[in-house]
Amino acid sequence: MCVFFLTVSAATTSAQPVHEPARGSIERKAILNTIRPLMEARLGAPVEFVVFWMRSGGDWAFAGLDPQRPGGGRINLQNTVYAGQGDYMDGLHTYALLRYQYDRWNIIDFVVGPTDVFWQGDPLYARIPPGLTPH
Repeated sequence: MCVFFLTVSAATTSAQPVHEPARGSIERKAILNTIRPLMEARLGAPVEFVVFWMRSGGDWAFAGLDPQRPGGGRINLQNTVYAGQGDYMDGLHTYALLRYQYDRWNIIDFVVGPTDVFWQGDPLYARIPPGLTPH
């Protein structure tokens, strides 16, 4: 008796063009659930996200998020690891670069509250598919 398993991973979809993972999709949930523990460690739990940018292509993904408390509650910066840094941040806007490796999404780079377009000119971002980050 032969049994065959079909495993679908980012590696099998590497030829796919950059796309926005659909709301409610397994891919979108997996990306957000990869980012969530990092943000909850820095901002306190629980955290949910308002997604203002998300693209995936091949084995890469890039997300732009605004973290909030469940139901839309505002996160008080003074109750986070960023207390006292508000003057140097553009709020809690969060960006994360992820890569699908070892059968899961992994955070490769992230930043909270950047005041510039940090990915432009960074050699790491020259390796990702065009269209993954905002212009």
